[in-house]
Amino acid sequence: MVETVPDVIVLGAGVIGLTTGICLAEAGLRVLIRTEALPPRTTSAAAAALVGPLSYPPGNPASAWERVSLVEFTALAELPGTGVRMRRGMLAARPGSPQPPPGFEHTAGVRPADPADLPPGFEYGIWATLPLADMPVYLAYLTDRLAAAGGRVDVAPAGSLDEVAQDAPLMANCTGVGARDLVPDPEVHPVRGQHVIVENPGLDEFFLEAPIGSAWASYFPHGEHVVLGGIATPDDWNLAADPAIAREIQNRCAEIEPRLRSARVLGHRVGLRPARPTVRLEIEEIGSARCVHNYGHGGVGVSMSWGCAREAAAMLVAGTASGPRTPVHPSPVEPG
Repeated sequence: MVETVPDVIVLGAGVIGLTTGICLAEAGLRVLIRTEALPPRTTSAAAAALVGPLSYPPGNPASAWERVSLVEFTALAELPGTGVRMRRGMLAARPGSPQPPPGFEHTAGVRPADPADLPPGFEYGIWATLPLADMPVYLAYLTDRLAAAGGRVDVAPAGSLDEVAQDAPLMANCTGVGARDLVPDPEVHPVRGQHVIVENPGLDEFFLEAPIGSAWASYFPHGEHVVLGGIATPDDWNLAADPAIAREIQNRCAEIEPRLRSARVLGHRVGLRPARPTVRLEIEEIGSARCVHNYGHGGVGVSMSWGCAREAAAMLVAGTASGPRTPVHPSPVEPG
C-alpha cells in the first residue's frame, strides 16, 4: 500500500501536537505526526490537567487561548470517552502568596471560599467547577479523533527542521522541551514534575495549593484513582520517579486530606514541562516549507492547547505571522 504524501507534518505527539494535528486534519489537510514517543509516553501523559480558572484578564492576548480552551474542554466534558469531566474543588494559598491574577474573577463557576472551609495554614481560597482531564484517557481520545479525520502518528524523530521541510510544504513544530535541541532554542528548558497515583479513598473534589516555589500540595480525583502533586525542579532531565519525593508528595497531600495517607500507591508519573519566557507561536519559512512553531507552554499546555492549536492551524494555512510573543505563567503551573 502506498502512503499518501502529507500536506503537513506535525512534530510532537503530546497534547499540543495532537490538538494542532486535529485542527489541521479536520480542516481537510492530510496530516502526519512524527514523534519520538507515542502519546502515552509524552510529558502530557503526566499532566494534572485542570483547565482554568482563567488567569489572564480580558484584553490580554493570551486570554483568548485560555478562553477557547476552556470552552472546548467544557464541551468535551459532556461527551463519553474523552476522559474530561467537570469537577468541583478548591484553589487555596498560604499567607504571603501572591493574590490570584485578575482573570480569575472572569471564570464562570468561581466564587470565594468561606474562611471556615480553608485547610489549616491557608489564608484564602476559591471554589471552582472546572474541566479536569484524565490524561491517558484524553490522549487516547485525541489519537482516535486524529485518525478519524484521516491523520496518523508515526514514531519517526526528526533530525532537523530542514530535513522535515523537504517532506511536506507545511510543518508544525510542537516538540515541547525537544525544541531546545531541534530548533535549536536555548530559551527552552525542562522543569521536572512528578505525580503519585493512588487508589481513590472516596474523593470527588480536587484541591490545588497555589504552586509557588518548588513544592506544593494538590490532588485530582479521576474515578478510581487520584493524581497527587506536585513539584517543579528546573533544569532536571531525570525521568525516573524519586521514591523520597513521592513520599513527600503523599505526606503533603495527606495534611490536607487525611484519607490520602493510607491510600494505596498505584504508580508514578514524571514529565518535563517545556518552560520558556514566552510561548512561541509564530510562522517561520524553512527552505521551501512554511513552519508554525507552537511550543514553550510550561505548565499550561493543556489549559491553552485548543486556543493555541486553532490559532497555529489558522496561521499555518493563511501563512501570516503572529503578533508579539505572549508571556505564559512565569512559573510552571500545576494543572496542565
